[in-house]
Amino acid sequence: MNYDDFADLYDHQYELYRDDLHFYAGVAERAAGPVLEVGAGTGRVTSYLARRGVDVTGLEPSARMIARAQERATGGQALKLVQGNMQTFQLEQKFSLIIAPFNALMHLYTPNEQLGALQNLHAHLDPGGQFAFDLYLPRFGKPNTVRHEGETLHAPDGGRTDIFFVQRHDKLRQHITTEYSVDTTHDGGRLTRRHYTLTQRYYTRYEVEWLLRFAGFESPRVTGSFQGGPLEKGSEVMVFQTRAL
Repeated sequence: MNYDDFADLYDHQYELYRDDLHFYAGVAERAAGPVLEVGAGTGRVTSYLARRGVDVTGLEPSARMIARAQERATGGQALKLVQGNMQTFQLEQKFSLIIAPFNALMHLYTPNEQLGALQNLHAHLDPGGQFAFDLYLPRFGKPNTVRHEGETLHAPDGGRTDIFFVQRHDKLRQHITTEYSVDTTHDGGRLTRRHYTLTQRYYTRYEVEWLLRFAGFESPRVTGSFQGGPLEKGSEVMVFQTRAL
C-alpha cells in the first residue's frame, strides 16, 4: 500500500493514541542498546522514544510519512528515519531490539512476504536480540455497511471533517479492506470528499508463533494487553515478545 496520500489523515486519526507508548518505552529502555522501529509512520512512537533518550531509528516506506514525522518532531528534535521496506531494507547497523508497533506486520499480505520480512528483521538483530510487536485480534464490525464511529475533526477555520468507512472481508486470504470517505464541510457550507483504501492482512495467534519459529525466533511470550494480561476472548490486541535464536 502507498501511504503517501494517506499520511495526513493517518496523522490526524492516531496523533492522540497512547495505549502502546509506555510498553514500547519500557522494552526499549530495558534493551540498553540501539532500537529499530519498523513501520514508523508519522513518528508517534519514534519521537516518544527519542524524547526519553532511546537511540532509536525509524524505518518507514512512505516518504510523505517520514516528512510528517519530521514536521511533528518538537523542540528541535532530530529523528533518525530511514525510507525502506521491512522485507528488503539493508542497514549496516545491528540492533538490540526491533519493534513493530500498531499492526505494522499487517501490511505483509502473503506467507512469502511475512517470512521474508521476519528473516530480514532477524538478520538485523544482535545475537539474542529482542523483537516486540502487536497485532489486533481479527474481530470486525458489520461488513459492506457505511459506518461513522465518532471520528470528527474540527479545523481552526471552522471547517469540519467526518470520516466514514466501509469494510470488506476476504476470509480466504485473511484480508480486511477499509474504504474511507473523508467529508470536509468548509466554512460557508462547501463539501469536499476524499477517498482512501487500506488493506490489512490479519493473523491468528498460532499462525504468528509458527512464522516466528520458521524465521529463527524463540517461542514468544504472548499477552492480551500492553499491561501484560493474558490473551483472552475479549482482548483487543495480541502483544508478542521474542528473541533471535
